[in-house]
Amino acid sequence: MVFPSQGSDDALLIVDVQNDFCPGGKLEVPEGDTVVPVLNRWIDDAREANILIIASRDWHPVDHISFEDQGGDWPEHCVQDSRGAEFHPGLALPREAIRVSKGTAFDRDAYSAFDGTGLAGYLRQKGIKRLWVGGLAQDVCVLATVKDACKEGFETRLIQDATRPVFPDKADQVLREMESAGAVLEAADAS
Repeated sequence: MVFPSQGSDDALLIVDVQNDFCPGGKLEVPEGDTVVPVLNRWIDDAREANILIIASRDWHPVDHISFEDQGGDWPEHCVQDSRGAEFHPGLALPREAIRVSKGTAFDRDAYSAFDGTGLAGYLRQKGIKRLWVGGLAQDVCVLATVKDACKEGFETRLIQDATRPVFPDKADQVLREMESAGAVLEAADAS
């Protein structure tokens, strides 16, 4: 069991573990696929403990504002219904996992799983108080999600071994930023 407690007020939030962020993808995160087996252990334990599982995904329309061709910062990635937008094939997301799509407007970007998705209200409705977060990329969408989760008042725990940054040289700075926002940094096998 990787969850230190089995509470109905816990949820596992998996951020953007999609093909385009893994090796061979259009916006590859170094070693991005190494989070998959770690997250699968957390998914197994969450299912066993009847803990809510949520998976966010970039779900961009063609010509999204974040793409370099449109003046944005990133190469085209995670275009709706493309192979790159699919969850990594090794990620064992159960059918009952909640899928949250973000970055769906042409003219607005969204890094956080909370940005324009209604996720905070949904979690409150379900009585969730503590979030366990992992995914990609640590220094972009995971960072934004963790900061928003803290701002929304959720006890937020980052599963460190279940996330990788786009820019590894900034990882320590990003982790400090998450801690400053109120997140707790957890080892993957906190048992």
